[in-house]
Amino acid sequence: MQALSPEISALLDRLYNLRGEHSVILVDIDKQRDYAMEVKLQTTEEKKELQNRIQELEQLYNELNTQGDKLNNLLSNINREDYAVVLEQLDIDFNPQDLLEKLTHSLPEELDTITTDTKKAEKQLAKVQEDMDEAIKNIDELSTKRDSALVNQEKLNEYIDLALSGRISITRDSIVSLLEQFNFTEEEAREAAKILMFPEDALFAYDEKIKEKEQPGKSISDVFTEAKNADPIEEENTDTFAIIEEEPVAIEAMDTDYVSEINDVSDTDDANDMSDHKEDLINLLSNNGINYLDFTGQDMDNLMDHFDADIIEKNIKFIRNSKVGTEIFVNHTDLMLDENLVEKVNMLLNVGKEPIDIYLNPNVLEKYTKEELEDIINNIKENGMDPKNVPLMAY
Repeated sequence: MQALSPEISALLDRLYNLRGEHSVILVDIDKQRDYAMEVKLQTTEEKKELQNRIQELEQLYNELNTQGDKLNNLLSNINREDYAVVLEQLDIDFNPQDLLEKLTHSLPEELDTITTDTKKAEKQLAKVQEDMDEAIKNIDELSTKRDSALVNQEKLNEYIDLALSGRISITRDSIVSLLEQFNFTEEEAREAAKILMFPEDALFAYDEKIKEKEQPGKSISDVFTEAKNADPIEEENTDTFAIIEEEPVAIEAMDTDYVSEINDVSDTDDANDMSDHKEDLINLLSNNGINYLDFTGQDMDNLMDHFDADIIEKNIKFIRNSKVGTEIFVNHTDLMLDENLVEKVNMLLNVGKEPIDIYLNPNVLEKYTKEELEDIINNIKENGMDPKNVPLMAY
């Protein structure tokens, strides 16, 4: 069986992930749509409560105004002296003039307070209605986007099946155009197109590994033990130099749409260290509720190359508790290794950004250091703008 390079394996990992229901594209769309549905439900309840509140305030205002006028007229026409004997004999403290003065002073203040409360509730209602409309719009757009993604997924599956059967006759440009819909760069798309158009170079070998993986497998610890002890396979490439690679071993995992591959390197000590880091990394992610199969081989290599258990675990727990969602790390593993991630996210939350804003714009966290992000926020304020109202993509 042909050994696959880490780069080709990572590319095929992405392609095969996109084939099934656990496609990162579909998962991301579903997450956004679920959030929009929650916003719609929440704002629907808030809208109902605010409408009831406004109605109660308006009714109270009208009753106070009407009854206040009646009481004012009544007290204005009462002369205490006309009832002095009764009031004094029965020790009744009734002074129409004092009551009239209190009514004249207090009623307008109370009416002003109710008016202020009503305007505040109306302003909140307008904001809630705006959020509701935006959520409904997002739900519609995401539903359309999901339908389009499913069509693209069906076409991708067709291309791969044709390639595996040796009957693919699709042009390179057609494949590249499709893969760009899945956020592949032009270079990645062209490399993937080459794999599909010449499946004997890599696709057949990779698909065979997929089938091996689907068989009842071994535990992760068994896999790593075998990976370390397995005999390396030597293969010559077209440039006439040898590459020593260890035959990948299928890892039994819950997600059958995603495959990880262990590639050995020529230096035995480095290979063992890398395997140890990978096992530690997988255990760390699993203990924190993250499936390592959500990540490409390239992402896993990045995490292993810069492995720091304390920083990774701290960042995962913080992102989960902040409601941003740990899915932000998919395709953005550098964030998991960022020593200042907590401070940068807190900066954005403190200026009023919602967790979903941060989730949808992870690039702002990767693009700037803590100091640079702080400078940008300060510059926005100095220019008389509220950072909360400036879209993160404009930062």
